[in-house]
Amino acid sequence: MPRIIANHETRLASLAETVEAIADGFDPQDESSTMEAAAALARLANNRNFLGDLLIDHLRERHRDTFEDSAYGPQVIVLSPMVGGCFLRANIWPSEDESCFRSSGAGSFVYGVPHDHNFDFLTAGYFGPGYRSDYYEIDYPSIAGYLGERVALRFVERSALHKGRLMHYRAHLDVHAQLPPEATSVSLNIMRVGAGQDWFDQYGFDLERSEVSAVLNPSASETFLRCAVALGDADALDLAEDFGRHHPSGRMRLACFEARAGLASSAAERDALWREAELAGDVMLAREAQARRARLQP
Repeated sequence: MPRIIANHETRLASLAETVEAIADGFDPQDESSTMEAAAALARLANNRNFLGDLLIDHLRERHRDTFEDSAYGPQVIVLSPMVGGCFLRANIWPSEDESCFRSSGAGSFVYGVPHDHNFDFLTAGYFGPGYRSDYYEIDYPSIAGYLGERVALRFVERSALHKGRLMHYRAHLDVHAQLPPEATSVSLNIMRVGAGQDWFDQYGFDLERSEVSAVLNPSASETFLRCAVALGDADALDLAEDFGRHHPSGRMRLACFEARAGLASSAAERDALWREAELAGDVMLAREAQARRARLQP
């Protein structure tokens, strides 16, 4: 489960002071860097007025916002620009009694969706009893990443991110299945954005089957490639053929074969493409190709 960090911080800090304090970001491989960032987050969490004041100011000036420059959503509030490879945010967690929960459903708030993260982040309980989680740990390097792959999920505990609790979610290790809090709650985060992060998959899991059920972070590059190939550009098709054979990301290679298969004129042509993918030397790609070939059988 996420690492619990002892919170002995009694001082408080403003949002501006916290942004300044994390200007160098935090390195999850460096203990002193992580502890300094965690202490800065704890000081912000001790400031019981900053978030309410910020929300009131935002509501008062809402008519001045445009879609492009608004950093607010129904659940996530971005509190700072990127500084030192990280940024601050607040998350609002509604209970099952809230109208937004009843109208939007649990999935809109990622409740009941067991998942890991492809980034490190620090979190602090700011308000309310906190969302609850069933916590697990995985051995990420052993996971190829194809849908239906069996994964060893080691259950650790169920607990809540209560007010004042300080935790470090570790990339590619900690898995949690979030449950609604008993009452509306708010958490504060320092989100780390690492170089090349998007090329590492973030998974959803089926706990009953102990399987990979989804990839939760499709990249913009995959989308661009699919669109370019679908539009029929010859250069895009050449690029897809090259990337499908040689790209270092198995996920991008899979997207290339999917895009090319979408242009195939017959089941036999699609089967030949997926046979090529099956022999391309990547375990995830091979297993996904086998599943596609199986679906082509009469």
